[in-house]
Amino acid sequence: MDLRKLKTLIDLVAESGISELEITEGDGKVRIVKSPCGPMAMQAPMPFMTPAPAMAAASAPAAAPTPAPVAAAPEPPAGHMVKSPMVGTFYRSAQPGAEPFVSVGSEVKEGDTLCIIEAMKLMNEIEADKSGTIKAVLVDNGSPVEFGQPLFVIE
Repeated sequence: MDLRKLKTLIDLVAESGISELEITEGDGKVRIVKSPCGPMAMQAPMPFMTPAPAMAAASAPAAAPTPAPVAAAPEPPAGHMVKSPMVGTFYRSAQPGAEPFVSVGSEVKEGDTLCIIEAMKLMNEIEADKSGTIKAVLVDNGSPVEFGQPLFVIE
């Protein structure tokens, strides 16, 4: 890739709202990542305060408030995870209102289309990398997805 084209791509990333761009052209591959603009905001440290011994002895032991139970995130079903190969928007069907490519219980073969991820106005079909039955769909239609985020469970 020539230097002028690379400079144009860098300017495109700098002027747009995207934070990362990866281009593969022939044997060459270029990845441009925009760093956050401006200095990072830092929170001022909180001073460490020790209770005064007289105050601690004078106060009656109070019942400590019990922390609210934290709900554990439900674990996805066991099986082969199909993960997102990119950042984008997840779509279960080719068009709005159309039948989804797959649903829970669908039989799939390796290479079958499972969904579409839209990235930079390009529609990328995500294919099954294993044959089996769809056990779970882990993302809602139209939701943003991150790189490596689990999308489906195949059993």
